[in-house]
Amino acid sequence: MEQKLILITNDDGVSAQGIAVLTELMLQLGDVVVVAPDSARSGAACAITCTQAVTLRRRADMERPHLMVYACSGSPVDCVKIALEQVCPRQPDLIVSGINHGDNASWSIHYSGTMGAVIEGCMKGIPSVGFSLRTLSHHCDFSPYSNEIVRIADFVLRNGLLQDVCLNVNFPEVARLAGMRVCRMCRGRWVQEWISANNPRGMNAFWLTGRFLNLEPHSEDTDYWALDHGYGAITPIKLDMTAYEVFDKLAILGNPSRPTKS
Repeated sequence: MEQKLILITNDDGVSAQGIAVLTELMLQLGDVVVVAPDSARSGAACAITCTQAVTLRRRADMERPHLMVYACSGSPVDCVKIALEQVCPRQPDLIVSGINHGDNASWSIHYSGTMGAVIEGCMKGIPSVGFSLRTLSHHCDFSPYSNEIVRIADFVLRNGLLQDVCLNVNFPEVARLAGMRVCRMCRGRWVQEWISANNPRGMNAFWLTGRFLNLEPHSEDTDYWALDHGYGAITPIKLDMTAYEVFDKLAILGNPSRPTKS
């Protein structure tokens, strides 16, 4: 029987610790193709490269049986696009992105290159999952989460996901998980986002930083509550961003319709 094919990417770069760990875990489940940015692309979201050529370089030094590895000069979304058309021998059974150094819970999904790649895979009709760890370290212990990562990936390989739905999975940095919870996105916002930086030319310069303000810290059904209390958070994400609940309120602006949710 043909092995399952798993495509892996990330936004921390092809040499990041997180993608190396994820690759080892996915090799337990099938053949693996890695196509990842040649350097960090954090915050790339769903960006694509359309004003210059994208390069693709095979990393034979990182390969072995059942594993192919490529470094791409583009964004995480570029990596998925080029992998599907130029690298993968057939359509992957699963796309996984990560393991990101830093969580992608709540509204951070809208900035995340890790989840940008997942959303691209979902738009292509392929079951897709993003994995992230709430940590500031580039060298950390992923072993407390390894079994859950394999379990979730295996579940999706066996059962698939609903059309236009992907998964955003986040872990707290703990020695032992309290468990896993299926959660909704927390409401919140980033504040105090800029700090001044020295500029030798005298221009105003700033570094993007900030802290996350949780607007519902006591809501136990959110991803942030789960992470704050030692749980891994699994958040199903839909591609359709239509706000169906406001159609009637907006009817005065145009011909009212009764859309059918997909």
